[in-house]
Amino acid sequence: MLSAADLPQSIPIFPLPGALLLPRARLPLHIFEPRYLQMLEDCMKTSTRLIGMVQPCSGGGAGKLNTIGCAGRLTAFSETEDGRYMVTLTGISRFRLGEETTGFAPYRKFTVDWRDFHADLGPAEADPGLKRTAFMSLLKRYFCEEELQTDWSSLGHADDELLINSLSMLCPFAPEDKQALLEAPCLSTRRETLVTLMEFALYGGSNEDMM
Repeated sequence: MLSAADLPQSIPIFPLPGALLLPRARLPLHIFEPRYLQMLEDCMKTSTRLIGMVQPCSGGGAGKLNTIGCAGRLTAFSETEDGRYMVTLTGISRFRLGEETTGFAPYRKFTVDWRDFHADLGPAEADPGLKRTAFMSLLKRYFCEEELQTDWSSLGHADDELLINSLSMLCPFAPEDKQALLEAPCLSTRRETLVTLMEFALYGGSNEDMM
C-alpha cells in the first residue's frame, strides 16, 4: 500500500472518455496505441507504477481535461502476440491536475496535487445510510431496463464500498455523470448520485425510491 509520502509530484495521464477508476477498485484496460504502449513501458520502470486516469472535458475543446482524476497502480499486465497489453490498474488516490510538463515522451504528463484526497489512502469506506433492500430493488429494475446482467448473489453480499464503486464504474452512464461519481466527496454522496442517475434513466428523474 502506498502512503502519501510515496506519491510522486507528476504522473503520466491516460485520457479516456467514460472510463472511471476509483480508490481501491480495479480497472481492466486494453492498450494498443503506440504512445500508450510507451507509457506503460515507462511506468513499469518507476517504483510506484502509477498512471492517472482523467476524462476529457465534454465539449471543452481538443485536449482539454477534467481537473480531477484518479491514479491507479499497474498491478497486472500481459502482452499479446501482436504487441498489445492487457493491464489492470488498482485505484490508489484521486488528484487535481496541475501544470502539463514538457518533455520528449509521446504521452502527456502533469504535475498533480493529492492534498484534498488523503482519505483515499485509508481503509474502505462504509455507507451507514445505504438501505440495501431498496437499493437492490432499484438496481434490478435499472439492469432490466438497460439489458445488463450480473452475478446477483455476489453483488448482494458485496460490502458497501465494493458495491457502490463497482456499479459506478460499470454502469453505462455518460462521461459527465461518471465524473460526478468520481468527484463525490464520500461514499454516501456517491451512492446518492448513483441512485439519482438510475432514477433518471428509469423515471425521467423522479424522486420515487430515492434512498
